Amino acid sequence: MREMVFWNAGWLPVLLVSGAVFVVGVVLLARLALQNKRREASVARERSAVAQTAEPRRTVVDAQTDQPSEPLPTQIGHYRIEKKLGRGAMGEVYLGRDSETGTLAAIKTLALSQAFAPDELADARARFFREAETAGRLHHPDIVAILDAGEDGGLAFIAMEFVAGSDLRPFTRPDSLLPFAEVASIGARIAEALAYAHANNVVHRDVKPANVMYDPETRQLRVMDFGVARITDSSHTRTGMVLGTPSYMSPEQLLGKKVDGRSDLYSLGVMLYQLTCGQLPFVGQSMGQLMSRIANEACPDVRALNPQVPEALANVIERATRKDAAQRFPSGDEMARALRVCCAAAIDAGDEKL
Repeated sequence: MREMVFWNAGWLPVLLVSGAVFVVGVVLLARLALQNKRREASVARERSAVAQTAEPRRTVVDAQTDQPSEPLPTQIGHYRIEKKLGRGAMGEVYLGRDSETGTLAAIKTLALSQAFAPDELADARARFFREAETAGRLHHPDIVAILDAGEDGGLAFIAMEFVAGSDLRPFTRPDSLLPFAEVASIGARIAEALAYAHANNVVHRDVKPANVMYDPETRQLRVMDFGVARITDSSHTRTGMVLGTPSYMSPEQLLGKKVDGRSDLYSLGVMLYQLTCGQLPFVGQSMGQLMSRIANEACPDVRALNPQVPEALANVIERATRKDAAQRFPSGDEMARALRVCCAAAIDAGDEKL
């Protein structure tokens, strides 16, 4: 009897180990079965996806695309709305036709009640019409004329001369640059238009390629949106936004200082830089880095990017983009004269005649 007990006790560890191995085996088999099921499900999903290529499923984007767009207003003021042109700094922009004269106009709108707090609304409305009236007094062949301003159903609007064609943005691409003589001529005309506005106490504040319409075939040029930056001043600054387009803004404008016409000439200098080499003088990975570079770093030599830029034109750009406003051209007329000299020199050097 003692030997039987001894024999049973000796085999007990073996039985325990065998049981453990059995349990582990069961677990492994269960895991393999689960993996096989997952693999089969994956294959089924892939087959389903292939089958759906012939009949694509609808997505949220598809549903949103299918939704009807917001209906156009039929009338704003005494302008019949024909189509939407896009969206500007103020709000939606429409093509309208004067119901009395048949004149086409670009109608720029601003929903004052949405852009301003209730306690700011009265002041904003007064500023809107004051700035529109000021811009409306500008009558220059190279400035888009303000035809009318008003408010219709809570929607403030400015009716501007409609100019067909494109702005200057396509000509800022490296593969689409205009001849230097033409760039200098464009710059001179813009500088003269700015000089006229400055003489009438109007600073543009947002000079950039998108705000200049130009037709290379007819040489028609129009500077747009005088006064728009000031009109939208309150609604933007109260939310911490910077007025204008930062890449073209002068250091003093970025820093929130009082600006005069020399700030516009700085912006024009940046435009000419881009029109001659296809790049902006300052870029940044963030708004803060961009603003810091504009405020503190000297403008790079445009000839480092395009050695073909004539020295005289590069010198005009360098002077216009100096950090200290006192070192820039004192007026648009003086900058225009310097650019006319560049234009003549470029033509003499064999550039395209104007």
